[in-house]
Amino acid sequence: MPTLHLDGQWFKDPQGRTLGLRGVNLGGGSKVPTTPNGATHLREGFFEHRAVSFVGRPFPLEQADQHLRRLKRWGLSFLRWVVTWEAVEHAGAGIYDEAYLDYLRAVLQKAALHEFTVFIDPHQDVWGRLCGGDGAPGWTLEAVGFDPHGFKATQAAITHQEYDGAFPRMVWPTNYHRLAASTMFTLFFGGDDFAPATRIDGESAQAYLQNHYLGALRQIVERVQDIPAVVGYGTLNEPSHGYIGTVDLSKLQAGFKMHTMPTGFQSMLLGEGYAQEVEAWTVRPWGIFRTGSTRVDPAGRRAWQDGRGCVWRENGVWDVTRDGQPHLLRPGHFAQRDGQPVDFEGAYLRPFALKVKQAVRAIDPDALIFFEQDAFAQHTPDWSAEQAEGVVYAPHWYDGATLFTGTFRPWLGADNRTLRPVIGRGAVQRSFISQLADKLHEAQGIGGGVPTVIGETGIPFNLNGGTAFLTGDYRVQADALDMTMQAIEANLLNVTLWNYAPDNTHAHGDGWNGEDLSVFCSDEQTVPDDLDSGGRALDALVRPYARATAGTPVLQRFAYRTGAYHYRFMHDPALTDQPTEFYVPLQHYRDGVRVEVSDGAYDLDLPNQRLIYRHDPAHLTHSVRLWPAVPRP
Repeated sequence: MPTLHLDGQWFKDPQGRTLGLRGVNLGGGSKVPTTPNGATHLREGFFEHRAVSFVGRPFPLEQADQHLRRLKRWGLSFLRWVVTWEAVEHAGAGIYDEAYLDYLRAVLQKAALHEFTVFIDPHQDVWGRLCGGDGAPGWTLEAVGFDPHGFKATQAAITHQEYDGAFPRMVWPTNYHRLAASTMFTLFFGGDDFAPATRIDGESAQAYLQNHYLGALRQIVERVQDIPAVVGYGTLNEPSHGYIGTVDLSKLQAGFKMHTMPTGFQSMLLGEGYAQEVEAWTVRPWGIFRTGSTRVDPAGRRAWQDGRGCVWRENGVWDVTRDGQPHLLRPGHFAQRDGQPVDFEGAYLRPFALKVKQAVRAIDPDALIFFEQDAFAQHTPDWSAEQAEGVVYAPHWYDGATLFTGTFRPWLGADNRTLRPVIGRGAVQRSFISQLADKLHEAQGIGGGVPTVIGETGIPFNLNGGTAFLTGDYRVQADALDMTMQAIEANLLNVTLWNYAPDNTHAHGDGWNGEDLSVFCSDEQTVPDDLDSGGRALDALVRPYARATAGTPVLQRFAYRTGAYHYRFMHDPALTDQPTEFYVPLQHYRDGVRVEVSDGAYDLDLPNQRLIYRHDPAHLTHSVRLWPAVPRP
């Protein structure tokens, strides 16, 4: 029997109780190979992308039990399991890594033994590792004519591995607007419309790339679909529109800007070796600002293979005319189709997601499909009720001001919808709640309403220059994480935090582009037999919550400083005999817990961190409150 099913906007267990799902992404290190060590600060072997292995990501099989017991102790029993296309098909088109697939099956069987619920996340950032991120195999770039050895000189991508000097914080997302990732995403989602002249092995670029992606995903589904823990599969992490929808290639697109920022046309010219004067931008806690211009000169290098040219010149977007100079011929090439403005989400992303659903369910008919889009997407595409059957909305949300600046000021935030600052702690908290409420509203456009899981959220632990690494004082991080979690709870949302990285270190964080968002750090695991050792900001991370409710949740609130918890729900008359189950963490109630219920009775099993509440059906609304038995000072 499936461990959960969908009912309107809720997840339900086999008894019909409403589930509250709390968990993590496992894990950040799964973006890079184990062999050779793919940590992005290491340059050696970077371009040997076919001879890699991801066996042992997120952790060696022999270490799985310890890590899974730790997560279960922390109440994080819902896992977004990170895999990459590259991990499955790195050696070449149609060549699958059987050793990795065997490992993936074995480690997911471990998760099943520990009674986790898992959905598989086909992860990518800025297309692939050679573009400064992770995800797609390197041969996909070569198939369209790219030579990644030329990416540094042409700024087709800015990679940690090839960056000289200290890698700028959060510069990697700018690769979405550079030539390599923009081209690949445009070809992947819209090659048939925007690059009909570009073909690979007799197929359109779009068909070739999507077919191989779906082929790799099918390999995963076939290998793990019978494991009870696995309930579904994501469509694609944070899919980018590339150039699709760009109104004018001669101008910068709206959105996040940092470092050098070439326009779409400038990125194409840089790829062919033409020097360009490009805008330079910087990020400050109070906004994003242009600082001037910088000359980028490829000095004769190109982003394309010898004998191959820019696919956008090939498709008539630009050309070198009789005066010997390059000219933009179609500035709005990606903006319209058949005289109508391009709707990326409706015309390209939703059809792709439905292909994923069809491919997965041909193998695993009961699988849930976790749909997501660009973290800054302004709307979700409309889905019919039939299309949305079995679909979960899995958007991402971060406290952008803290994430991008690496500093936490509880009185200064940013509205991700407008990129405008928000001033005052209360206003910031209300803004977080409002932004996450929008995610619930977006889910209503998917077939009239589907369940929502915030697939990623979290905070950087190297805040304020990593001072906590020296002092051991994580109160700032706990405060930052608590503000995010309060917004999650205020909206009664399910969540998988980003992330748990077993090999996180102070020096290199999660091992990927300088990020350090792991709730666990190996450098802080001073007592190996203590499951809590190595955990960070546990007072804010480890929180009581309702795991299974015999009705509809109404309110959930936790004050981590005092340990006070309040939950309210309306019972379902059909579930009179079913209890409501709570996770009650020892982290906050080691010396005992004081319980107050509005009616009915409860059983407390504190050693196993569980409370079972049986409501009195004579009342419609029920309340459960918890406090530490010994009040905190």
